Amino acid sequence: MAEIELFDTHCHVDFPHFEDDREQVFARMREAGVRRIIAVAVELEQHERLKALAEAYDNVWFSSGVHPNHEVASEPDVQSLLAQAAHPRCVAIGETGMDFFRHRVPPEVQQARFRTHLEAARACGKPVIVHMREADEVTLRVLREANVQETGGIMHCFSSTKNVAAQALDLGMYISFSGNVTFKRNDQLREVAAYVPADRLLVETDAPYLAPMPHRGKRNEPAFVRHVAECIAGVRGVTLAELAGQTTANARRVFALD
Repeated sequence: MAEIELFDTHCHVDFPHFEDDREQVFARMREAGVRRIIAVAVELEQHERLKALAEAYDNVWFSSGVHPNHEVASEPDVQSLLAQAAHPRCVAIGETGMDFFRHRVPPEVQQARFRTHLEAARACGKPVIVHMREADEVTLRVLREANVQETGGIMHCFSSTKNVAAQALDLGMYISFSGNVTFKRNDQLREVAAYVPADRLLVETDAPYLAPMPHRGKRNEPAFVRHVAECIAGVRGVTLAELAGQTTANARRVFALD
């Protein structure tokens, strides 16, 4: 494969899905030109696992947070998030946000949890990773009220409209696309991927979920972010190398890795 430099900005490689072949997953990632990844938290209890992974691999960083629709025994507070974010390889708060697709966690609890994460992000000066699913209006409202421009952040696995993307961009957010941008019937999402300014664009896998074409329905893994990048490069009329270089530069900027 041609030498390129991709950055998977959102994956869950610490999950049990990779327990049996994690080394091979990392080898395939390197072969595909994926040089860096962010291993994203969905619960506070992941911290030791994520920390160990980031300390074992010099191309892995991680986040601290609780997924909006994740049922937990106790709610996260600002201090617990800050304690985890103090690790030098923890580069973001989240994933957090609002998710009305499933209703495991009541909306009012999700919103309180979201605001807690945003407060922690402001306190530590790290960007927030935002999960937004069928909750565009309330997610954007909370981001505005929290002055998210102060820390910035990422709209992870974006799946909404150009209008919603424009509002997020106005808040200083980066827009990240996952495997669903490659799905055959997702022309509208590809239009959004073509619209986002080059300096606000990111790519991700959300592995082990949302494997892109031609792997749809299988376990996703960081190597497959190459398919996401190829798709977006096509709709933007640039080469894969250009798209990879731009999105990697954007990721290094938003996660303060330069």
